[in-house]
Amino acid sequence: MTDPEILPPPGGPAADDRELTVEQLAYETGMSVRNIRNHQSRGLLPPPEVRARIGYYGRLHVERLRLIQEMQAEGLKLSAIKRLIGEYGANAERFADLRAALKAPLPAEAPEVLTQAELTERFGVDEPKLTAKAEKLGLLVAVGEGRFEAPSPVLLRAAEEVQAMGIPLAAAVEVMGKLKRNSRSSARAFVELFLDELWGPFDDAGRPAERWAEITESVERLRPLGVEALVALFRLDLSAEIEHAFGEVLERSR
Repeated sequence: MTDPEILPPPGGPAADDRELTVEQLAYETGMSVRNIRNHQSRGLLPPPEVRARIGYYGRLHVERLRLIQEMQAEGLKLSAIKRLIGEYGANAERFADLRAALKAPLPAEAPEVLTQAELTERFGVDEPKLTAKAEKLGLLVAVGEGRFEAPSPVLLRAAEEVQAMGIPLAAAVEVMGKLKRNSRSSARAFVELFLDELWGPFDDAGRPAERWAEITESVERLRPLGVEALVALFRLDLSAEIEHAFGEVLERSR
């Protein structure tokens, strides 16, 4: 049901460069007038320009409200949002750039969508429990109508090759689970390094304006560097483990 306070602006939808009344701003953002005024009283939104006792809002207010909506959708409370974007959104644009850097996709292969029948044909296995486990690990994502998305087709191909060696698919999925747990722990350690050594001192210093670009650039490099470091370390450890394991096998065979 449409909020009774959200009224369509006279003359059609508002353009980006148009001055908006609070009712038009509500229509543009899908929020109620009450919530907009509440955000303003909390210090989340700059005050409008007042002329002849009418407040006028602009593109900045639209963008600010949409940023707040996105952050609320991610589970953040208004008090936390205010701490992040600053009083009246003083750091909102910089924080929006930071969020964009965090959300920018890494170069990767396109996800692959498969039906249950295609999965069964491809792996020769039709076990609901195994499919459920793959979903839990994030290897497959149900998208409805009996179809599944594989976010990383590389992992599917790895499972196929392992299976072709004669290793049961269930055992391969079990190992994927162990790899995921270790990967999550490694990712957390890398992110904590950034938070402790870069964001913490920056935040304690009052987030100086001249350092925002440096912090944003660090965030942009965070994921590629983390991936490169993890792959390099895994390559070294895997080589060492293979040499050690086969050395023991050869020693026992003597």
